[in-house]
Amino acid sequence: MKRYNWHLLLALSLIALSASIYLLHFSIFRDARHIFLYLIGDIAFLPIQVLLVTLIIEKLLNEREKRQMLKKLNMVIGVFFSEVGTRLLKLFSDFSPRSEDIRNNLIVTNDWSNKSFSGMQKRLKSYDYGVESQKGNLEDLKGFLMGKKEFLLVLLENPNLLEHETFTELLWAVFHLAEELSFRPDVRHLSDPDYQHFSGDIKRVYVLLIAEWLAYMKHLKDNYPYLFSLAVRTNPFDPAASPEIK
Repeated sequence: MKRYNWHLLLALSLIALSASIYLLHFSIFRDARHIFLYLIGDIAFLPIQVLLVTLIIEKLLNEREKRQMLKKLNMVIGVFFSEVGTRLLKLFSDFSPRSEDIRNNLIVTNDWSNKSFSGMQKRLKSYDYGVESQKGNLEDLKGFLMGKKEFLLVLLENPNLLEHETFTELLWAVFHLAEELSFRPDVRHLSDPDYQHFSGDIKRVYVLLIAEWLAYMKHLKDNYPYLFSLAVRTNPFDPAASPEIK
C-alpha cells in the first residue's frame, strides 16, 4: 500500500508541476492558443513515445538482461562440470561398448569451428550409445553420486536454471539416477530387469550430458579462450589428455 501511495503522490506532484508551468507561461505571454497547440501536439506524440519505450527500449533491456543471466548460468554449468559432469563422462564411457567411436568424434581442438560443433550436435542425435549397466561399475557410480547429492540439490534450488531447460533436464536426470542407486543396498547383484532399468537411466543422463558438454565447450571457445584451453587439455574423451602443456 505504501508503494502505491508513493506512486500516486509522485503522479500528482508531476501533474501539479506541469500545470504550474503552463499557468506561468499563460501569465507571461497571455497566449492560450499557443499553449493548447503544443499541448495537443505533445499528446499526439505520446503513443509513439509509448511504442518506443515499451516495444523497443524494453526489448533491448530484456535482451541485455537475458545475456547477463545466461552468462551467470554458464558459470553454474562450468562448476557442474568441474564437480560432477567431467567425472560422470569418464564413468559412463565404461557402460557403453561403443565408447571408442564417440571418443574419436569428441576430441575437441582449437581448430573446431562453429560448423564443427553444429555438425557434431546433429550427429549425436542419431548416435546409438548402446549403454549396458552391467558393463560398468555401478558401485563406483553410486559412491560418486552419493557424495555429490547435496551439491546437486543446491543447483536444483537455483531459480535462474528455469531459463536453461536442457541443463535443468540434465540435472533432474542425474538426480533421478542418484536416487535410484541410493535405494539399492547392493548394486552388484541386481535382477536383469533392474539392470535394464539402470541402462535406460544411464543412457538418458549420458545423452543429455554429452550434448550439454559440447554446448559448454563451444561457449568457452567463443568467450573464454583460456578456459577452453584447459578444457581441451582435460577432455574426458581423450585418453591422452593432460593438463600439463607440452
